[in-house]
Amino acid sequence: MIKKVLLTPFQKFIKLESLSGILLFGATILALIWANSPYGAEYEQLWQYEFGVSFNDFSLIKPLILWINDGLMAIFFFLIGLELKRELLVGEIDSIKKASFPLIAALGGVLAPVGLFLFLNQDPETAKGWGIPMATDIAFALAILGTLKSRVPLSLKIFLTAFAIIDDIAAVLIIAIFYSANINWFFILVGLLLIALLALVYHKRKFSLEIGLVIGTIVWFLFLKSGIHPTIAGVLLAFTVPIKRTLNIYEFSSNLNNISSKIVSITDDTYKHILTKDEMECIDNLDHLTSEVRSPLQHLEYQLHNLTAYFILPVFAFANAGVVLNTNSEINTSLMLYIAISLFAGKLIGVSLFSYLGVKLKLTELPSGINFKHIIGIASIAGVGFTMSIFIANLAFGNDAININSSKVGIIIGSLISGLVGVIILRLTSKKEGETNGS
Repeated sequence: MIKKVLLTPFQKFIKLESLSGILLFGATILALIWANSPYGAEYEQLWQYEFGVSFNDFSLIKPLILWINDGLMAIFFFLIGLELKRELLVGEIDSIKKASFPLIAALGGVLAPVGLFLFLNQDPETAKGWGIPMATDIAFALAILGTLKSRVPLSLKIFLTAFAIIDDIAAVLIIAIFYSANINWFFILVGLLLIALLALVYHKRKFSLEIGLVIGTIVWFLFLKSGIHPTIAGVLLAFTVPIKRTLNIYEFSSNLNNISSKIVSITDDTYKHILTKDEMECIDNLDHLTSEVRSPLQHLEYQLHNLTAYFILPVFAFANAGVVLNTNSEINTSLMLYIAISLFAGKLIGVSLFSYLGVKLKLTELPSGINFKHIIGIASIAGVGFTMSIFIANLAFGNDAININSSKVGIIIGSLISGLVGVIILRLTSKKEGETNGS
């Protein structure tokens, strides 16, 4: 029973991420079809449509594509920040022992693709794309695992999730350090001071979503103008959100019984359109009680998961995956191939090799129910980089449409190969194990 209670939230998370991956795939296909149809020009014009706010000397007007990549994705990164904080404090990487295996695997999954890309690519103009093949798309990866259903152990999905979360930490750090330019340190300092002020308010007083939205918007704008990508503000702001509850579940249950008993005692059986003063007071007390028992971080994470999974990420994919693939398109073939190879071979070699060495050197141990064949399959699926890889490609090449499109094609090819090979490996592994068990 206890095991079931503990695993159910994680299983729901896997289901949500898997569906998100399916929506991402659908949005990608739609974008490719539209961009390569006779109405492809309209696709491009849609994302370049400019709008925003302007008054006196203040102006914030951006193309729709940048509102998505700088604005909506800041919410996605805020959610990543919430997940990172939860995992570091109470999750799958809340101790060195728990984090050691996915940590070493993730280290290989970052170093090998980057090293392979820099080895293959000798063009200084495209060298700044080295960060593109290092990221794993957790939604796509879990969606692929979801197609295997019960053929893979749950512990393998937990490993992939922990691995991808550590991978996200590396991606966030690399974006902040290497993909920011012309930095205005004054704006950053003011933004950091506001983040510290918000953390102090939450610590000394009480969590307030309204205060967080106001300060968060200001910090996002400061980071936008500072030269550091504004999505980093989302991650930093997430770490101010408290995880502790002001009321434990036992006190909640006791108070809930008291309120329930009072409602029963003051309410008759007749139906009324409006509540009495005493009934309204009980309902208000119930609302307050509910807010007190919730962890602000957990509640926000829960609320934002649907928004990001079912709206933000599919919109991002729809806006960014529409690459023109006809014969007249200019494609940097070398860059495309290097990214595809680095995603597939780099992740496969890096994750497998570092996982193997970690166990052999007794730095880590394999989670229960997992063998090295499973790890090789997961290492291949880790090459599905889609969302974060496209995001880094946009940062790396700015307005260079040829290299951005070449990167996107390479990402799509590398991700497809990685996913297909990973599924084949895991299916063959599961089949052999089933035959062995049956013999």
